[in-house]
Amino acid sequence: MTGQHALITGAGGGIGLAVTSAYLREGARCTAVDLRDAPSAELRALIEAHPDRLSYLAADVASNTSIAAMVAGARQRFGTITVLFNNAAVFDLAPLLEADERSYQHIFDVNVKGLFFAMQAVLTQMVADGVKGSVINLASQAGRRGEALVAHYCASKAAVISYTQSAALAMAPHGIRVNAISPGVVDTPMWAHVDALFAKAEGLQPGEKKKAVGLAVPLGRMGVPEDIAGAAVFLASAASSYITAQTLNVDGGNVMS
Repeated sequence: MTGQHALITGAGGGIGLAVTSAYLREGARCTAVDLRDAPSAELRALIEAHPDRLSYLAADVASNTSIAAMVAGARQRFGTITVLFNNAAVFDLAPLLEADERSYQHIFDVNVKGLFFAMQAVLTQMVADGVKGSVINLASQAGRRGEALVAHYCASKAAVISYTQSAALAMAPHGIRVNAISPGVVDTPMWAHVDALFAKAEGLQPGEKKKAVGLAVPLGRMGVPEDIAGAAVFLASAASSYITAQTLNVDGGNVMS
């Protein structure tokens, strides 16, 4: 990825942090984006190790004004964005008859609206600058099927898969590829929040849901962020130059397609 400029949203930890680290190892210049005003301790360590190839921007992808400032700031530091890893997302759950508008709005503002308009802004500058870049959207196995407690989140990730296909077709004449990655259950800091929500909804002990979903994976374990990072490098590189409009399952065999 030498010579590439990758913008990674939701880069403060978990999958976004692992992808940022992987892109740096492959020689890319990276703009790491997260909601917090200052980078996480892990990102600060990466910036100290790669001061000439990694910068941090605070942005809220639920705001189009913030997205515009994010793209402008990234371009000012490292030039045209050639790779977008569109990762920022939130999670919530509730029984279907209790799922409320506040939760719906928050999930769709970040996971759908934010993802789409971040993608649109980056694609606009790729087309304007004549760059044959790559966009990688983060979907989920939840976007492949419904779940009784997770209706809003599942629907939001199904929208990610659909937007990926539509954008790929729109951008194909420009030589720009748009794909998605669909992780299964991945052991990230976010899973403490997810596990707590399931424990409350299903009457489980803390950690019980996390253990159960890991054991249910055909490969016998939860994924780790580095599992997703390998796929993210592949889809950003010339090794995947004939792949577009696809959603790659990286889930230990949970979903077969």
